[in-house]
Amino acid sequence: MKKKKKFYITTPIYYVNDKPSVGTAYTTVTADIIARWHRLKDEDVFYLTGLDENAQKTVQASIKLGFKDIKKFTDFMAEEYLKTWKALNISNDDFIRTTEERHHKLVTEFVEKIKKKGDIYKGTYSGLYCEGCEAFKTEDDLVNGLCLDHLKEPKYIEEQNYFFKLSKYQDKISKHIKENPDFIQPNSRRNEIINFLNKGLKDLSITRQSMNWGIPFPGDEKTHLYVWFDALTNYLHPKEYWPANIHLMGKDIVRFHALTWIGMLLSANYKLPKKVFAHGFFTVNGQKMSKTLGNIIDPVYLVNKYGVDALRYFYAREIPFGNDGDFSEESLKTRLNNELANELGNLVSRTLAIIEKKLNSEIRKDSTDKTLFKNLDVKKIDKFMETLEIHNAIAAIMGFVQDCNSYINDNAPWQIEEKSKLNKILYNLTDAIRIISILIYPFMPSTSEKINKQLQIEKNQTLEYCKPGLLKNLFIKKGDILFTKVLTKEEEQYEAKFNNTKCYVDQDVVKLGIKVKFAELIGLNIKRKHMGLEKLKDEIEHNFKVNEKVLEGYNSYYKKLDIKNGKCSVYNLIELVQKGGKLPTINTAVDSYNLVSLKKSLVVGAHDREKIKGSVRFKILNGTEFYIPLFKTEREEVITGEFGCVDDEKVLCRLDIKQGDQTKVTEETKNLILYVQGNEFTSDQYLNEALEEICNLIIKFCGGEYRMIE
Repeated sequence: MKKKKKFYITTPIYYVNDKPSVGTAYTTVTADIIARWHRLKDEDVFYLTGLDENAQKTVQASIKLGFKDIKKFTDFMAEEYLKTWKALNISNDDFIRTTEERHHKLVTEFVEKIKKKGDIYKGTYSGLYCEGCEAFKTEDDLVNGLCLDHLKEPKYIEEQNYFFKLSKYQDKISKHIKENPDFIQPNSRRNEIINFLNKGLKDLSITRQSMNWGIPFPGDEKTHLYVWFDALTNYLHPKEYWPANIHLMGKDIVRFHALTWIGMLLSANYKLPKKVFAHGFFTVNGQKMSKTLGNIIDPVYLVNKYGVDALRYFYAREIPFGNDGDFSEESLKTRLNNELANELGNLVSRTLAIIEKKLNSEIRKDSTDKTLFKNLDVKKIDKFMETLEIHNAIAAIMGFVQDCNSYINDNAPWQIEEKSKLNKILYNLTDAIRIISILIYPFMPSTSEKINKQLQIEKNQTLEYCKPGLLKNLFIKKGDILFTKVLTKEEEQYEAKFNNTKCYVDQDVVKLGIKVKFAELIGLNIKRKHMGLEKLKDEIEHNFKVNEKVLEGYNSYYKKLDIKNGKCSVYNLIELVQKGGKLPTINTAVDSYNLVSLKKSLVVGAHDREKIKGSVRFKILNGTEFYIPLFKTEREEVITGEFGCVDDEKVLCRLDIKQGDQTKVTEETKNLILYVQGNEFTSDQYLNEALEEICNLIIKFCGGEYRMIE
């Protein structure tokens, strides 16, 4: 059996003085994406994260929060981190806590090796110490006497300490960086380290007499190890995986990893890590994260509000990896709505819905349509991941998702009756979705698993399965939608103007093949006629073409209902134009939708919103509903088994032709509910485009605003 290639990735171990933020979550999620990608390549992966509990700020935080026992405080914070990583679906293989006995043992052994090398000596240290950074600062590091990262004045400290001869390894560190140009990435961080090296490395104070918390210095129990000398050693725990392939961290601690840690390893005769990668900082809505500003966001709150995979996707997609970037909920909502819900979610939902309806949920193995897969380049995506261009990798995957959506639109499988042709199109779409599910697994593991469950195929397939044509015969099991859209702030403000009338289509109506798309229009100024609209009507009247396939779909459900001589409203418009040459002039709202109804061969309905009681619903009528026909005043019985559009009190329209009088659209109507009604031969896209065209025409000639009702 071939031995698997090892891959070892680490995050920094985080301070426990505060709960995880979107910043620490960013590091941990991106490391998880990288780890999962290498598992996808069937490598032997080890992903290490954990907590740095031996810092001075740990003591200060425990006192501030009222903990008398520091260990109980660290246990409490460890649980907070573990809960957060679980919520974010982090797949780490170990979770180091520096208060653990195994870590104390490892650190002690490591320090003893350096002592034996003669690289530790005792001396007096005086200098400026920033407790926030847990590091000494020079005057050059400060601006107006303040630490740039914490905006606080460092304290002056003078005490007897042990020192590590870091300066001894300056030449070796410099040589390693120059001979290995990819060792520190991105290049901006590499240049920063080279510039710092050129100033000359100083020996490092590695103990603190003022601390009574942490790991005692071997041979001198009265003093404790400096937190960084303790913390960095955690990376050596999985010794069978050392050296690390990637140390991942924020750019603020790259010096410790690229200089201090490398010097420590050289002294103790360990192999060096292969790459140190420092990502950028997150601001929140353009401002640096700060307790004072109150803009530190709990990642669990975001997971609960938007879903774990939406947040993971945002982290991967929003910012070129290595650069600084801004976090805002509005940007997260936009990515969720436009890319996950509209692109990925819609692709899966549309494809499986057609398979379920037209092929009885069964797909047979077929030949591969190379045109669909021509832009899919798995090797290129893998190269992006190897060079840590995570944003480019997920962008390439989503580009293939867009190709699939174009393929389904171009081939219109909802209109195809020939089973062999239909099966080939849907086989290729399903095969593409299978491949997408594999590729997105590192980024959105929960979504990948949901897709696999609906396809009823094995999960956790490796990258080698991302080849077209591997899909075999299968029965799909369509499930819930993958992503739920959320309103952006702008949309929330816009929606507040509307009445938010709820619109539904009962399943009994859906089973007939009836599809309905709704919109709400407000602030209308409807007139008797408009010359611009009359000109448009004249153009359509002379140039329209009947879509026989769409009309066949309407006839189909009339037959299912056994309605003899039943014809949809489109036939009336066709007959009016063919006999009289003109569409009727009723008012600028009705004339606008009649125009598109004729042009698209689609049934359209509209009702005065202020006359509607409660919600709008398409249902099968039971014969007891209240109904007054158009231009009449007396109630008329409805026929049991017909479908109709109703509100909570009455029938708004019987079938798709018998308008009720109470909600008719007149020149007094200011707000209305509009719908286009399709059938098995009309795609969602066709209906949505028609609905938007009608809304835009009405707005053009009547003013006002509109919204599509999901």
